[in-house]
Amino acid sequence: MEIDKENNTNELTNKPSDATSSKSTGGGDGAYQVPWIEKYRPQLLQDIVGNEETLIRLQAIARDGNLPNLILCGPPGTGKTTSVHALARELLGKSYKDGVLELNASDARGIDVVRNRIKSFAMNKVTLPPGRHKIIILDEADSMTTAAQQALRRTMEIYSNSTRFCLACNVSTKIIEAIQSRAAILRYTRLTHEQILSNLLKVCQSEKVPYTEDGLEAILFTAEGDMRHALNNLQAANSLAQSKPGGMVNQKMVFQVCDQPHPTIVRAIVDACDTGNLEVALAELQKLWNSGYAASDIIGTIFKVCKAHNTLPEGKKLEYLREIGFTHMRISNGVNTLLQLMGLVSRMTQMTMALQEKGKV
Repeated sequence: MEIDKENNTNELTNKPSDATSSKSTGGGDGAYQVPWIEKYRPQLLQDIVGNEETLIRLQAIARDGNLPNLILCGPPGTGKTTSVHALARELLGKSYKDGVLELNASDARGIDVVRNRIKSFAMNKVTLPPGRHKIIILDEADSMTTAAQQALRRTMEIYSNSTRFCLACNVSTKIIEAIQSRAAILRYTRLTHEQILSNLLKVCQSEKVPYTEDGLEAILFTAEGDMRHALNNLQAANSLAQSKPGGMVNQKMVFQVCDQPHPTIVRAIVDACDTGNLEVALAELQKLWNSGYAASDIIGTIFKVCKAHNTLPEGKKLEYLREIGFTHMRISNGVNTLLQLMGLVSRMTQMTMALQEKGKV
């Protein structure tokens, strides 16, 4: 989906754009929902939330107009693509649409695309503000083949007078060193709960979303620092709430939409291990497994719940996390059976019993 069409996007404020405000975002007849991740996508660098140090560097580039080749790396949903589009919009102004080429993972980006489409765009003459360059945005650049990256390296050198390249990726090490040495690397980190919550509250106010505090907490829990994930979950939970009389975005709605193991059940498993009650822990684990959740979903939620547990002794929590990490590794390697999860619960309970025998608990 092209995200440079300003009619389909909007600043992450309480002011929706004209195109989107004219379309109903409710569930009325003849209406359709605009994805909130597009409706509230920031258009300016100053509207982007989080990663302040990186944004300060980008704002300095926008102010001076001296744009180097860039590599933006970090987890998904932290604002990499939005940042580079906002930067291009501030640098090029009205020439934004003519001076920007975006290719993402959904496009063919083999060596032929680099040699033909990217090269032809770099060769085209476009009227730009004085001292500005054309910008080629390669989203998810770490999925490009090594041969395509090698061809891109030479293209970056030949057209350095007229064109700048901005590569967004999740892992910078998957970009060949020849390109890394030709670009400035900007790193993004996951957003904090406070940063995501501030935007969720703005969207809730703008869209008149009825919510409860535990509902927003559940969205923050499932988002894991991903703003895109948080907004998608909020919109989906709101749609489900609207389908029920007097519905609100609460914890039950959110976990029903996200379909992740409920933290309360997982907390009961961890608490049972903490008290040495193996039978209760295994029974709760069996219920989760019978509900159809994958081993990777269950182990991920166990990790998050254990990390955020506020009554576990620090030493025991570290031992638990160590065992959870080993089990997560085995599940990631393909051994995703119930036996692995039961083995984890048994080892966690065994740790508690061993500490009780030594008189440390």
